[in-house]
Amino acid sequence: MKDIGELIFPADLQYTESHEWIRTEGESVKVGLSDYAQDQLGDVVFIELPEIGESISRGAEFGTVESVKAVSDLYMPVGGEIVAVNSTLEASPELVNKSPYTDGWMIEIRPANPDELDDLLNSNAYLEKLKG
Repeated sequence: MKDIGELIFPADLQYTESHEWIRTEGESVKVGLSDYAQDQLGDVVFIELPEIGESISRGAEFGTVESVKAVSDLYMPVGGEIVAVNSTLEASPELVNKSPYTDGWMIEIRPANPDELDDLLNSNAYLEKLKG
């Protein structure tokens, strides 16, 4: 595992306490696992994601990620409809480790209540939680 200072937390993203990141892209948001989460998990070997069209509420489980160390649940940062799923991860789950903020994105959501985005952490607040 890397030292916290070696991990990357882009300032243009928002984060959850359960280690998902969120990037707003117009009317939707993309979601993935933070650099910290992928580092803690180790080599990701399998990812289970929801179906396009599913509506899932904030805080509910939307999938699982399996690594050589553990199986972890993934949680919705905001409630809404799944409008896209990164199907590339089925064949290449290691993208979560190699490129957590770009190629390793997991789902795209159309938020039901965009105000829920206001409850998420910025990169500095997330880093402080990790150091806490």
